[in-house]
Amino acid sequence: MMQELEKLKEWIGQKESAVDYVTVPAVHRLAATLDRDDPFPKMGDPLPIGWHQILFPRVVRHSQIGADGHPERGDFLPPVPLPRRMFAGKRTTFHADLQVGDAVRRDSVIQDVTSKRGRTGQMVFVTVKTDIASPRGLAITEEQDFVYREAAPGGTPPQPPQPAPGRTVWSRTVTPDPVMLFRYSALTFNGHRIHYDKPYVTRVEGYPDLIMNGGLTTLLVFELARTHASTPMRHIASRNVRALFVNQPITFGGEPSADNRTAKLWALNPDGALALTAEAEFR
Repeated sequence: MMQELEKLKEWIGQKESAVDYVTVPAVHRLAATLDRDDPFPKMGDPLPIGWHQILFPRVVRHSQIGADGHPERGDFLPPVPLPRRMFAGKRTTFHADLQVGDAVRRDSVIQDVTSKRGRTGQMVFVTVKTDIASPRGLAITEEQDFVYREAAPGGTPPQPPQPAPGRTVWSRTVTPDPVMLFRYSALTFNGHRIHYDKPYVTRVEGYPDLIMNGGLTTLLVFELARTHASTPMRHIASRNVRALFVNQPITFGGEPSADNRTAKLWALNPDGALALTAEAEFR
């Protein structure tokens, strides 16, 4: 197994480019999914910080979909021989706004592939660096981390809970339901079965219920900061700590610094255990 994992390092440096468009319908549908009562978007409107997540879904023919609903491994991301894949975190810098109507270019490169053993067995982390540019120049630089894990062994004890990393000043509670996850998955063309196929996620992957989409959790953290911060976000580093599930309230919290230039942000599960932690910088 270790020799096979080491061979995955040959994928470091692999590149991929694509073009997408910030369209009025997509922006309108994301606003509805987030339960926002925004004015109907117009060409030239700035895209809210973080909403670039709806761009560049991975599109493959249906015959190229794997058992978990993701595209089969080995097209751009390396073919990691571990069954459970999840979004682990990212670091994003916002250089300039994207606008509704923009043609947007993405250039991605596999920056790193690392393996280690954790509490639940072997894990492989894949880091992808992406530059996103509008017709006006570079807009966003992002590094995303994906984690692949072994199947959960029976009797694995739960991860010890961690508390919120700060004192709650900003707060919002959201209870995601299956429809919210389905609409977000549809909007992002995400076929990962853990977000909509309860028999699969409980019987095959061993989770208690449908799993909250990690990108949606991160987007709701962006929305908390957008609601309360006095200036737009310039940079954010986030890390997903534990899974969240449908029909369970998620508490999003934030603590801005005294000068309002930075903030600690987080998401807690119903037991108050840390599920996502982030640090943001503002312009």
